[in-house]
Amino acid sequence: MTKILIIDDERAIRSTLREILEYEGYQVDDVDNGIDGLRLIEQQDYHLVLCDIKMNKMDGMEVLTEGIAIRPDLPFIMISGHGMVETAVEASKKGAFDFISKPPDLNRLLITVRNALERGNLLTETKVLKRKVSKTREILGKSLAIGKIKETIERVAPTEARVLITGANGSGKELVAKWLHEKSGRAQAPLIEVNCAAIPSELIESELFGHEKGSFTSAVKQRIGKFEQADKGTLFLDEIGDMSLSAQAKVLRALQENKITRVGGEREIEVNVRIIAATNKDLMREIDEGNFRMDLYHRLSVILIHVPNLSERVDDIPMIAQNFCDEICTEYKMPVKKFTDSAIVALKALPWTGNIRELRNMVERLIILGEKTITDVDVKTFANPLRAVEAEGRSTSSQTNFDQFANFQEYKDFAEKEYIKYKLEKNNWNVSKTADDIDIQRSHLYSKIERYGLKRSE
Repeated sequence: MTKILIIDDERAIRSTLREILEYEGYQVDDVDNGIDGLRLIEQQDYHLVLCDIKMNKMDGMEVLTEGIAIRPDLPFIMISGHGMVETAVEASKKGAFDFISKPPDLNRLLITVRNALERGNLLTETKVLKRKVSKTREILGKSLAIGKIKETIERVAPTEARVLITGANGSGKELVAKWLHEKSGRAQAPLIEVNCAAIPSELIESELFGHEKGSFTSAVKQRIGKFEQADKGTLFLDEIGDMSLSAQAKVLRALQENKITRVGGEREIEVNVRIIAATNKDLMREIDEGNFRMDLYHRLSVILIHVPNLSERVDDIPMIAQNFCDEICTEYKMPVKKFTDSAIVALKALPWTGNIRELRNMVERLIILGEKTITDVDVKTFANPLRAVEAEGRSTSSQTNFDQFANFQEYKDFAEKEYIKYKLEKNNWNVSKTADDIDIQRSHLYSKIERYGLKRSE
């Protein structure tokens, strides 16, 4: 739900604005001074702030300046009983979205609020899109293994040598492939990715080499294959160890001759493609078992790069975790959270069977479910639910059945319900004290108690 904060030292104005905005379906908080307002801006994820200019304790212009410093994309609408052009201009220069006079005109207020929220949504969408099309993410880490990988990329990328990248799922093989392309002379041409494990064996030939119209029953039009799409660029064959033997033979021929023939076609097509392959399998074992061609292996493995498991480079976890945290908080329009030293120790102690991918998912979960500062208790409670213990040092009395949750939202609701229930019981069901303890509005706590049907035990 869209959350709006009202900062005004006039109770009548706050009440009027709250009534109007809540009627429109917005969730509203209000405070009577700028100091408390800034504290809430830092702690809560608001979509819009309505702020009076003339207030006690802190002037509205100061709140605007400091609020934007905390949350650069948070739109502010400034309110004043003195509708002076100079004041409106000054507010705009400091970053305010708009300026309205007291008493606010209902229609103008709602239109301004709607426009400000739409602008905020557009800014968020733009950031997400920019991130999707931006340059390749950095390979993070200062461990010896990562240093060796970076050095190898620098030396190998400018050449035309084929590269085979090995490593467990989620370790970052795709990122290494992207940097090999990014630093090569083919960087301006496309990098085409093919997940060999995701394509059925009967379709892999058409996927890689394309087909002519009418070459088989469902071939209703000509299809350009991945080799042609990657011409003058790079073709990344991910999970090459899962490719069928028949497809391996055709790929080997393409690598030997730099020519392909579309399915159902007769004309040979010359292609200029650099091949980078990756696998999570032991290809030598696959060769011994007859599942992979020795000649193809030698064609692909001119240069070998092994990406270590995250558990083999735990000293890189603090840097990677904080980088993910910064990235995700920015995407969610949240104040950036920090990890305590004890939280980092707890993260480094986890087994990390899912490697970098698992770490990113855990960081996202900690951001959503944790507090402003992520502690070791948060890590034990939320980072890995299968090994979770309750907050405040309590051990779980029984293993939670996670199969009961259809999706992540259901688990989040469950965790929030249990957390609030525990805090209420700890404070002997003193709602006011509990609201202060978990730092939310008392009215919100009442809403959550009602939503989750929480009742005091007799």
